[in-house]
Amino acid sequence: MGLHRHALRTTAVGAVSAALITGGTLGLTPTAQAATGGVRFVDITGDGGTVLKGNVVTPADSDGTRTYPLIVLPTSWGLPQVEYLAQARKLADSGYVVVGYNVRGFWQSGGEIEVAGPPDVADTSKVIDWALANTPADARRIGVAGVSYGAGISLLAAEHDKRIKAVAALSGWADLIDSIYSGRTEHTEATALLGGVGALTGRPSAELRQTLEGFFSSDLSKEQEMIAWGRRRSPETYVDQLDKNGPAVFMANAWGDTIFPPNQYARFYEELTGPKRLEFRPGDHATAELAGLFGVPNDVWKDTGRWFDHYLRGEDNGIDREQPVQLKSRSAGGYEGYPDWKSVGATTRKIALAGTTTIHTNIDSGADGGIIFLSSVLDQLARVPPMAAIPLLPRRWAAVWQSERYASAQQVRGTARLHTTLTPTKESGTLVAYLYDVGPLGLGKLVSNAPYTFHGQTPGKPFGVDLDLYSTAYDVPAGHRLALVVDTVDPLYIEHNLSGAQLTFSSPANDPSYVSIPLREQ
Repeated sequence: MGLHRHALRTTAVGAVSAALITGGTLGLTPTAQAATGGVRFVDITGDGGTVLKGNVVTPADSDGTRTYPLIVLPTSWGLPQVEYLAQARKLADSGYVVVGYNVRGFWQSGGEIEVAGPPDVADTSKVIDWALANTPADARRIGVAGVSYGAGISLLAAEHDKRIKAVAALSGWADLIDSIYSGRTEHTEATALLGGVGALTGRPSAELRQTLEGFFSSDLSKEQEMIAWGRRRSPETYVDQLDKNGPAVFMANAWGDTIFPPNQYARFYEELTGPKRLEFRPGDHATAELAGLFGVPNDVWKDTGRWFDHYLRGEDNGIDREQPVQLKSRSAGGYEGYPDWKSVGATTRKIALAGTTTIHTNIDSGADGGIIFLSSVLDQLARVPPMAAIPLLPRRWAAVWQSERYASAQQVRGTARLHTTLTPTKESGTLVAYLYDVGPLGLGKLVSNAPYTFHGQTPGKPFGVDLDLYSTAYDVPAGHRLALVVDTVDPLYIEHNLSGAQLTFSSPANDPSYVSIPLREQ
């Protein structure tokens, strides 16, 4: 079994490496590039003596007489060390020393998968140490960057290493628990994908295996232990340290990221006090910057380069004078700039959730958040989000409220919030809220969604529910409505509804129910 798995890993790394290298700017194999002096493949001693496989790209004019800014690139979850070679070449051509490395536990690097634990954070500092000792890197000008797993490690490293002056965290996380367990609900497909890729391409630690076992078994006795595990790996936990260190932080993510939803990034951004920039675009996890890994011109990587050029090389390229929050709507073309996140949804409009509605659980009504990656990529490329025929949704299993028909287009920007009163017939349960753009024929296009799970409630006793839906930017055409749909089953999430349970939603006179819609100021 061990030999078979090693063979699988070796074959896979060859295939992925070949694909990434083929997309590189020079079209050369690693051996050929190494022969030109552009790329060196190296072993770096990480924390505790663990060997990390890395590569170094230096500027063509490097002759030992001068130093250059350093950029360190930890790899994404499950990808080999050649992941960033195309971008590393571009950065080196711009005057950087670039060191990419395979994070511990994956591919040929040693150790086990620690999920951005202390050894991973210490590894980044060890890579910096190595680069300062073995390359013409300038100790005063150090940046870190990465996609996904590399993004989270980059933020954590900047919080623990004062030498880091600039960060680019692309499709990463700030709060790991809010990413995979938001609304106290397990994000099944996302976490299963991460676990599967980790098992195929790396060596999960015993702690990771135990955490995943408790996660998928919905073992409430392990819940606080799991939350503590996630908090230790969340940049938001150490945000005060990041503010104290003061690096320039650039973050980018996609509206439809099914692994690290955008809300937690936006919240983290607002807590930063140093130079900062936040960008959101259509797409799913890492799809907005994917083309750039193959050397194709790409907005995310272009702005990453501009960020480092200004904060590491001192270039006056204007990025520090632009509006720091840049959004691209899922419905329209260009970028919109805002001074901060709270200005994104400058006004709100409430849709009243009047009356009393009871739904039965355990059946998928037909409203759902789509398929991980596929749905958001379709939305990104063809503007085709998940859809549902709103008039046909069975009211036995789905509660539906609709707004009036809008006379003008409504530019939804930011975070919609649900407030309601819920009376369950069981002590535990799950609901999923969906916001739809509904056309004249009743076809609903998904604007946003979010899950919510409760435990320990008294059957028959009402309690308040406040739920933030995933942040988004979406334009509702004139003549359309918005609809809020609530049901109890979605393949994206684990549901906790007991057999035969019912959920009743009400709107007391002294505490009316509503969904608050954030709108761009016209």
